[in-house]
Amino acid sequence: MVSITKDSSNFIFTINGLHKLWALKSSLTIPTEHIVKAYPNDKNLKGMIGLRMPGTHVPGLITAGTYWADEGTIFCDVVHTDKAIAIDLRDEHYKRLIIEVEDPEEAIKMLMS
Repeated sequence: MVSITKDSSNFIFTINGLHKLWALKSSLTIPTEHIVKAYPNDKNLKGMIGLRMPGTHVPGLITAGTYWADEGTIFCDVVHTDKAIAIDLRDEHYKRLIIEVEDPEEAIKMLMS
């Protein structure tokens, strides 16, 4: 699961618990102006979303880490797909984040405000 906080001009995405090991990352800092759109994730992530580099994928259990897909580089950290949101980015290494959060509606509202 990922926690999101905001400082004056950045969103900080903190990967919590053992997810740091599976995702091979502990946090991401993204400037607020680089967030294009945040929305509920509609992909179930049961299949591979792209080439894993590096990351963890156990079908039906977890998708975490960096993946290269047709649309570009994606960062994922999802166990419970019903709590996952997608965040489209611009001018960043990652083109999209797909992350599990505690409250998807609140996270989307915070990211888009």
